[in-house]
Amino acid sequence: MEAPLEAELEAELDLEGAELEEVDVHIQENLEDALVQEALQTGVDLRQYSRQVELELQEVERASIQDYIRESENIAELHNQISACDAILERMEEMLGSFQSSLSSLSWEIRALQGQAGAMNLRLRNRRQVRERLGGLLDELVVPPTMISVILESPVTSPEFQAQLVALDAQLGAVKDAAFRDTLACADVQHVLDRLRIKAVTKIREFVLQKIFSFRKPMTNYQIPQNSLLKFKFFFQFLLGNERGVAQELRDHYVDTMSRVHFSYFKSYTGRLMKIQYEEVAEKDDLMGVEDTARKGFFSKPSLRSRNTVFTLGNRGAVIGPAELEAPIIVPHAAAKGDQRFPFESLFRSQQFALLDTSCREFSFLTDFFLVSGAAAQELFSSVMGKTLSLLQKHLESFVADCYDAIAVFLCIHLALRFRALMAKRGVPALDGYWGWLLELLWPRFELILELHIQSVQGTDPQRLGGLDTRPHYITRRYAEFSSAIVSINQTLPSERSDALLARLQLEVENLVLRAAAEFPSRREQLVFLINNYDMMLSVLMERAVEESKEVEGFQQLLSARTQEFVEELLAPPFGGLVGFVREAEALLERGEGEKLRGMEGENGGKRGKTGKNGKNGKKWEWGRETARDGG
Repeated sequence: MEAPLEAELEAELDLEGAELEEVDVHIQENLEDALVQEALQTGVDLRQYSRQVELELQEVERASIQDYIRESENIAELHNQISACDAILERMEEMLGSFQSSLSSLSWEIRALQGQAGAMNLRLRNRRQVRERLGGLLDELVVPPTMISVILESPVTSPEFQAQLVALDAQLGAVKDAAFRDTLACADVQHVLDRLRIKAVTKIREFVLQKIFSFRKPMTNYQIPQNSLLKFKFFFQFLLGNERGVAQELRDHYVDTMSRVHFSYFKSYTGRLMKIQYEEVAEKDDLMGVEDTARKGFFSKPSLRSRNTVFTLGNRGAVIGPAELEAPIIVPHAAAKGDQRFPFESLFRSQQFALLDTSCREFSFLTDFFLVSGAAAQELFSSVMGKTLSLLQKHLESFVADCYDAIAVFLCIHLALRFRALMAKRGVPALDGYWGWLLELLWPRFELILELHIQSVQGTDPQRLGGLDTRPHYITRRYAEFSSAIVSINQTLPSERSDALLARLQLEVENLVLRAAAEFPSRREQLVFLINNYDMMLSVLMERAVEESKEVEGFQQLLSARTQEFVEELLAPPFGGLVGFVREAEALLERGEGEKLRGMEGENGGKRGKTGKNGKNGKKWEWGRETARDGG
């Protein structure tokens, strides 16, 4: 019992202590009040001040009560308004609560609708895909009545037939693809499409065969039906995709027909061309070193209308110029009527340009119409033009084997080079092998003819040339004309093979001139002969060839040396000693032995004194003459 009592007492004491502390705090706060501090400082009686304050509070309370009494109606009205507002707010709270519950249900419904919309969208997308595929399949399988009527009734040349043929080709391909996917509906339209395909193939075959057979008519310009076929090149594409047997048949017919057409044309054209060639052509005896006794006036200037020249170029070089290279081909019957004759290189140009032009057009047609390229196009072209090329090869082989006109052969070489470049520029490789074969045929023949000329000059005996005089010899004239012709032709397309042969020929001509000069008894006549021949050859080369050529440079050096020797020969009788002294002095100065000239002054002066007026008959004259000869 005592313990609980003690606890209660301690609790009461703690409570009282806490209250006292609160009172102390309250007192302290009051003391800190500004009015209390002012009252304490002025010494006001707190009891009196407290009563005064209490009276004021009572007065304020009464005034406040009066205010409430005066405003009682307003307060009552305000109370009523607040009560009404509370009622309204309560109803609004109920409404908002119902709205919240409604929104919750709406949110659930929206989520449900979103799920339904997604499912419907998926079903719609799937149905669209199915409709597209089924629609495409139906479009591929259903055969329009328009296609049937056009394929069966319209002519193949009509635009409607071509348009429906393209649609039929696409539908046939689509049905094949669908059949690979085991589409059962394909069987329902396959027989209809097969009938349309057979009908289209039949009409196309008849049309193309008619065009091909029109090539065989005499005097037919085959380019016209070729251009007509190119307008319908889709026909062959359709046949390749749907009836390869018929496509192969048409191609074989075309190859056989055009092979005969081209062969017949070039056989006839080549034969008629050769009839308008110059009658007088170079023969095996028309060599540079052959004596000019059997044919008087052979190297006189002949009329180019009646015969071909052997060593002179004349106007023949124009055949490789830009004006004539791609000029229209020669029309044989028109030339025959006009009594015109041509050198072989002109006939060769016309023949080969006709082959080039025909080959370019044929190759272009084959690649466009028969849809081939690369090795297949080359093989098809060879099938068409093979017989024609063999014909031309045999003709050229027979002609070249009997040709001794080096200028004609060399012009043909340059024509072949230019035509090969022209076909490369046009992007047609069809005749690359032919041009290579042609150059392999012409180059050895050209080298052989030049070798014959070289051997003829090399074996020429000056004693058999007849009466020699100091004028230019006809063999050197031949060489000058021939060399200038080859150099002039070779300007645009230089060739080391021809340069090497010309160098050998030049060496043999120089040796021949020296051998012919040795036939003259006096040195002066020898020099005059050499100078005249060198000057003539140099003049011809500079006039008709390039001035900076090797031949021109070589003959300039020879002419300068012989001219200097001839001048020394003329000056030797009166001034032989002086010329000898000058040459000896120049030699000493070149060796740096100028001091020896002072020792030779007296010796030379004494020798000059001995010869005197008759110096031209003395030893010094003989020494000068021998020196002049050695200088040559």
